[in-house]
Amino acid sequence: MDASQDEFAIRVRDLVVGFGRQTVLDHLSLDVRRGEILGLVGASGGGKSVLMRTIIGLIPRQGGTIEVMGQSTGGHGRGAATTWGILFQQGALFSSLTVRQNVQFPLRENLVLSQELMDEIAIAKLEMVGLRAQDADKYPAQLSGGMTKRVALARALALDPPILFLDEPTSGLDPIAAGDFDALITTLQKTLGLTVFMVTHDLASLTTVCDRVAALADGRIVAIGPMRELLQSEHPWVRAYFHGKRSQMLQHEMR
Repeated sequence: MDASQDEFAIRVRDLVVGFGRQTVLDHLSLDVRRGEILGLVGASGGGKSVLMRTIIGLIPRQGGTIEVMGQSTGGHGRGAATTWGILFQQGALFSSLTVRQNVQFPLRENLVLSQELMDEIAIAKLEMVGLRAQDADKYPAQLSGGMTKRVALARALALDPPILFLDEPTSGLDPIAAGDFDALITTLQKTLGLTVFMVTHDLASLTTVCDRVAALADGRIVAIGPMRELLQSEHPWVRAYFHGKRSQMLQHEMR
């Protein structure tokens, strides 16, 4: 493994993705460093989730290359499941399964373990994300929005992956719950040494959680770096996003 493979968890080069005649990602390139939390921002419908889903193989690419942990990948194959965990925007829990069974789902699909061991792992993962053992027998319909996110996070971490993908993790949460979830992600990243790829539009998350932020516009990454650098970007979309009326409080806090 060369130095670049040691440094980067994800490398995307000249990625092209489209639907019909519409090109969503146009020769996009991006590096995600090992052990960092990278936030991805962009306009609604601009391709943020498309990029994440293409990296993990849910959407086919028309051109370019993707390397994850030094290996070229289209995101397919059983081995991929142990490389990354995914938290989708609404949690995507199976409504007919209990919390315990949801967390155990990746274990059943990818490993051969006794029920007793799977129960122990599920409880450990739930406690890791701040839930109680008593919550294991609840169904998704009985959970609050914040609890749903935490169960989905526990499931994403079930196989101890080195990379964690988060799609709008604080969407739908009140400010207190969102702040608690941001703190949880930071703690888990430091404790487990995770690489985190986070799609978000939450300015508070970008400021408090992310080591670097990448801005996606016109199908490409047009700016990337710590928040302070993005605030200085001259790109029209980046300026509009970070210097609009709703961002004035953020600018004040960053001074």
